[in-house]
Amino acid sequence: MGRFDGKAAIVTGAAGGIGEEYAKALAGEGAQVVVADVSAEGGERVANEIVAAGGQAFFQHTDVSEEESANACADACMAKFGRLDLLVNNAAIFGGMKLDFLITVPWDYYEKFMSVNLNGQLLMVRACHEKMAANGGGAIVNQSSTAAWLYSGFYGLAKVGINGLTQQLATELGGSNVRINAIAPGPIDTEANRSSTPQSIVNEMVDKLPLKRIGQPKDLVGMLLFLLSDEADWVTGQIFNVDGGQVIRS
Repeated sequence: MGRFDGKAAIVTGAAGGIGEEYAKALAGEGAQVVVADVSAEGGERVANEIVAAGGQAFFQHTDVSEEESANACADACMAKFGRLDLLVNNAAIFGGMKLDFLITVPWDYYEKFMSVNLNGQLLMVRACHEKMAANGGGAIVNQSSTAAWLYSGFYGLAKVGINGLTQQLATELGGSNVRINAIAPGPIDTEANRSSTPQSIVNEMVDKLPLKRIGQPKDLVGMLLFLLSDEADWVTGQIFNVDGGQVIRS
């Protein structure tokens, strides 16, 4: 028996990295999983690996920045599994991200970046929340970052937005028994991080951590499963750092 037996989940950005870890962990706890991503190759691989391990999953091509695509993802979950209970908003532009300042980043890139990293999470919530409510409620986890509390340019600004989005939506969704929280990871060892952040900066961040090692995607899984589970039934509108002690808030 798994914590999510009989429940259906959408995980965006699930074709690799942290999203892949999330999707496989949910499937391992009994959830039926929609592997949502723009990468067909990676998404199909993750879905096939879940099925090969005895789980239930399928890949759905999803561009979270497009309302029609977000709605199609939610509809596909309903068509395949007959319900929608859980949403993990993990999709983001990060791997290969431009390193630039807010005052100089090309505007078209900034707009595309925000359309995925901030607006995409809202579009997915808008696509899913009524389907969750119709089944008695559900739970959503947004992916934030400790970058929200540190200087991180437009990436940090997007994560500040995610935190505010999470808090505001908690009020709007609470009456439908839909909970929403966010995880704010510290530095995590993923291919996207290795391609986007200079190793010298990563090493400096890790050296300053109370727990002096870079995080692994699996370090985030426990918090994800807790926040989506009935154990967190009275938890909503919160942002949880999972960061080796990088940021301490009062």
